[in-house]
Formats: sequence, C-alpha cells, structure tokens
Amino acid sequence: MRFLLVEDSDELARAVASRLAMEGHGVDHAATLEDARHFLESAPYDLILLDISLPDGDGRDFLARERAARRDTPVIMMTASASVSDRVSTLDQGADDYITKPFDFAELQARCRAVLRRRDGAADSRRHFAGFTFDALAATVSIGDETRELRARELRLLEILLSRPGQAYSKAHLIDRLFSFDEEVSDNAIEVYVGRLRRKLEGSGARLETLRGVGYRLIPE
Repeated sequence: MRFLLVEDSDELARAVASRLAMEGHGVDHAATLEDARHFLESAPYDLILLDISLPDGDGRDFLARERAARRDTPVIMMTASASVSDRVSTLDQGADDYITKPFDFAELQARCRAVLRRRDGAADSRRHFAGFTFDALAATVSIGDETRELRARELRLLEILLSRPGQAYSKAHLIDRLFSFDEEVSDNAIEVYVGRLRRKLEGSGARLETLRGVGYRLIPE
C-alpha cells in the first residue's frame, strides 16, 4: 500500500518509513501540512499517518478539513498527548485510530493493518479466493496442504488485486500504489512482481490475467 507520513521529525520519519518499507509499503514523507497537501494533490494514498503538532499548524485542523471535503482516506493520528479528552476529540474529528508517542513500531504496524482491514470490511487477516487462502499477517498463500511465503511487494500486490477481484489495474496504478515518489521504478518491475505472484498461485483456481494494453486482473479459472 502507499502511505503518506506527515511528521516534522526527520529521525522518526526515517525510522517509520524504513519499518513500513520492510513490509512492502511505499511511503512518502511530508514534514509540513503544506507539503502534505501537495502530496495529496499528486497521488492517491491508502493511509495517512498524521502528527498533531507540525510547524505550520495542527494536524487535527488538517484532518477536519479533509473530512469536510468528503475525502475519506484512513488516518492514524500520532500524538504525544496521553489525555483521554485529546484522544476522544481526535477520533470525533474523523481519525480512524491514534497512537501515542513514543510508540513501539510493531504496534504502529499492527494498527495500520487493522485500519486497512476495517476499510476493506475484513474481520481478520485471512481471505479465501478461488482455491487459495491468503493470510496478510502471516504473509502466506495456502493451496491445499501447501503454504507458500510471500515477499513484501508480492504480498502488497496480492492485497491490491484481491481488494476488487476482476477489476483491471494498469501498471501505472500499481506503481503508484506500491512505490513512493523517491523510488525509481520501471514498468518491468511490475512485470517481475506479477510473474513471481503467478508462480505462488500455481495450483489454485485463480488466474492472474494480463490484459494487453490495459493491465492485470485476478479472476477465477
């Protein structure tokens, strides 16, 4: 998935981006609310990690404007305040979750997964489709009695395709979802990940179909 991280601490931002990248996410970093607005005008995001105290304003005001404009990208607020009233007001203003600084990176990753599952209407990390079981938390595909491990970007690619089976996704769209602006990516990179994922799905009842000139879609055989 593609995340926007709005955080003015370069040290914390690098650490968060590094951990999320290990899970296969593309992460763009905005140090100010103005930078965040520019990013949001340039690309779609699956999740926003938003600090409250930023050099050019309050993240809660930014969130309130996003919700007033009917933009519903999931948002996890990052706050140094542990007061109940601050947390309640943050959720009431439209945040999907919050995390208190300093936080454990494993907890942040778990909260990101939980928010994304709720967005997709999934009760847990497993999804069944056309003869295989995909477990996003375990990063595996199970076909019959065999379990195959997925690398980070294979996992994220499968998440995207499974979010709307049968829908075609162009290479450009997949690049936007899987990589950040800082990463240099060619169309061939998507072909490589598609090829790897096809091999992981062999023996199931699913087919990762190439639509010439259009893109890729996941369908039952």
